[in-house]
Amino acid sequence: MSSVFQPEDKEVNPADQLLPSMTRRTWLKGAGALTGLALTVGAAGIVRAATSDEIKKYGGDGMPGGLVDDTLAFVSIGADGIVTIVAHRSEMGQGVRTSLPMVVADELEADWSKVRVVQALGLEEKYGNQNTDGSRSMRHSFEPMRRVGAAARQMLEMAAAQQWNVKPDEVRAKNHEVVHTKTGRRLSYGAVAEAAAKITPPAGKELRLKKPAEFRYIGKESTRGIDFQNIVTGNTQYGIDTRLPGMLYAVIARPMVLGGKVKSFDASAALKVPGVIQVVELKSSPAPAGFHPLGGIAVIAKNTWAAMKGREALKINWDDGKHTSYNSIEYKKTLQEAARKPAKAVRNNGDTMTVLSKSSRRIEAEYYLPHIAHATMEPPAATAHIVNGKCEVWACVQAPQATREIVSAHLKLKPEDVTVHVTLLGGGFGRKSKPDFAAEAALLSQAMKGVPVKVTWTREDDIHNDYFHTVSVERLEVALDAAGKPTAWLHRTAAPTIASIFSEGAKGEQPFELGMSAVNIPFAIPNFRVEAPEVEAHTRIGWFRSVSNIPHVFAIQSFVAELAAAAKRDHRDYLLDLIGPARKINPKAMSDEWNYGESPERYPLDTGRMRKTISLASDKAGWGRKLPKGHGLGLAVSYSFVTYVAVVIEVVVADNGDLSIPRVDIAVDCGPQINPDRIRSQLEGACIMGLSLAMSGEITFKDGRAEQGNFHEYEVMRSMDAPRDIRVHFIKHDFDVPLGGVGEPATPPIAPALCNAIFAATGKRIRDLPVRNQLKAS
Repeated sequence: MSSVFQPEDKEVNPADQLLPSMTRRTWLKGAGALTGLALTVGAAGIVRAATSDEIKKYGGDGMPGGLVDDTLAFVSIGADGIVTIVAHRSEMGQGVRTSLPMVVADELEADWSKVRVVQALGLEEKYGNQNTDGSRSMRHSFEPMRRVGAAARQMLEMAAAQQWNVKPDEVRAKNHEVVHTKTGRRLSYGAVAEAAAKITPPAGKELRLKKPAEFRYIGKESTRGIDFQNIVTGNTQYGIDTRLPGMLYAVIARPMVLGGKVKSFDASAALKVPGVIQVVELKSSPAPAGFHPLGGIAVIAKNTWAAMKGREALKINWDDGKHTSYNSIEYKKTLQEAARKPAKAVRNNGDTMTVLSKSSRRIEAEYYLPHIAHATMEPPAATAHIVNGKCEVWACVQAPQATREIVSAHLKLKPEDVTVHVTLLGGGFGRKSKPDFAAEAALLSQAMKGVPVKVTWTREDDIHNDYFHTVSVERLEVALDAAGKPTAWLHRTAAPTIASIFSEGAKGEQPFELGMSAVNIPFAIPNFRVEAPEVEAHTRIGWFRSVSNIPHVFAIQSFVAELAAAAKRDHRDYLLDLIGPARKINPKAMSDEWNYGESPERYPLDTGRMRKTISLASDKAGWGRKLPKGHGLGLAVSYSFVTYVAVVIEVVVADNGDLSIPRVDIAVDCGPQINPDRIRSQLEGACIMGLSLAMSGEITFKDGRAEQGNFHEYEVMRSMDAPRDIRVHFIKHDFDVPLGGVGEPATPPIAPALCNAIFAATGKRIRDLPVRNQLKAS
């Protein structure tokens, strides 16, 4: 095939149609524990803790190499005119395998029906960072992908100009053809592909980008999704679907307590189960946990069912370690005690403590959010195959480059000897950024002398051994003036930190977590103080869709509604008064040095944009209208991942406590909308997930173990409970502001809007999640 740009990556085995993705650089170097057969072979390597600079980096951009906008890496064109575009980010339902190639195709003037998409291998950094999280795939890749497409277009034009012996500025690409503007002569893209491949891609001032008015796909609603037909018809391949010739299947009995390890085990009964081939011990990785496997006993069999039955027959004596006393009920008390004591200030404007001490009118409240699990519809799954000292991995990972590094470290291979094929992901939400499950598969393939092995996590495995979202107690205190407006604000946020999986003993929220709606609150209050008590983690903590914005926004937006009620004022009006007039605030003025890894000059916190989302959502929802008994409207707003989202939820609460949600209105300002259909879908999905978490999401711990194991204990929202009507309203921009994130920002305001609506309907204030427990209690 002649080509303009010939990427080295080919489509994965057509029988599997597996798709590779992008990655976040792991913080940890060095080897983890090695495997052994029933009598353990190998010893644990050394895993160092992350430095504070690395933690700050990870909380910020944390992405290796940025994006390489190399046209030769991303685009190829065949003699038949088919344009193949490489997608370098992981597809988990958000449509990124459509949206990013769509940007390239628009600048390329390609006919979308003649575009094909292949997934980038997690093989090297030729595509820059491939990690898919932080709601930044589009905002970080939009301009580079435009340049890729524009460069390819100009190379085609230059090749045609050479063939016709005319000036390049007389040739223009249009709808998959190059046209000589003076004579009307035309050539297909395929006809000039081979010649264009020999032209140096234009760059800098030579590059000619389209004007927004010329876009054919960007900002339009009609672009066909690359994967959607196959997804809805069941013709795609997820990590759990991987099949390789001669493959074996494994499940693992992992320690249920953080830091636990196997003291001894008896595999004799397991080895008698029909289909079981071998039992392998995976040594526990030393703390900190990082992205390393937990260790345990793996049962390898001819099929997954046999492996599961073999695991049931294992007899294991566990050493649970120091976290066996972890009890979520007692730990809630620990967090409450910490939140009620003075702690180190992480933001301190004015003299909050003096004003509070002298105030004659104070209001205070505490809010609690339990651990929650990702519970992706597809649990973690990975297959590894080692041949001639090289390893290939097929896995549903958000971070193929981190996967490559972790696998190579555990196998003691060079990173370049590990290739990661990224499949479609049946949900990610941050869990699949952590490739511990891929390392397990690689270690087991190594133990089986290179035979391909697939590791499947059951739902119980997934929930019991998740990287849980943090648990927190949020305490807020204000001093009020005669009009009921705060003159001083104190917020203590007590939560174990994500940094604990990278640095043993790390306590309390780190700057990047505090920069998620704790310190960067734009209220016009002269005295403002935020404190972060140091509390210890007792389980694996990981990033989750919108991360620490979830507890912070829940507490703050619920508290604002309480203050409005105390002042006998309309909640919307009170919230707008707290935010104050339209202004642009440098995040550093609010002690936020992170700002989601973005430039504070390019991305100030714009209260004018925040105010508009509040007005739009509330106007569309009919704020202030008279409602029947048992109905209520609740409002909340948040700024997260440099996007502004306001939500109004309508609820109906029956006399028996049953709750239904007739309608949700979501207003979003994410800057220009590149693929409006997918943005709308993302916001609708975030709404459903946010409601699911608020209504019933709770992981409790006893004796160090998560007590929930499947959906009958850890419920996710069923379709019959979902809102009847979700309406998404865009605030339009013509590229006058930079792009914001989309995947995560709508999740945080859902829970407070729901609880504020319940208060409006019933007069009952909910400060502890999940909601269902509180409604039942009433």
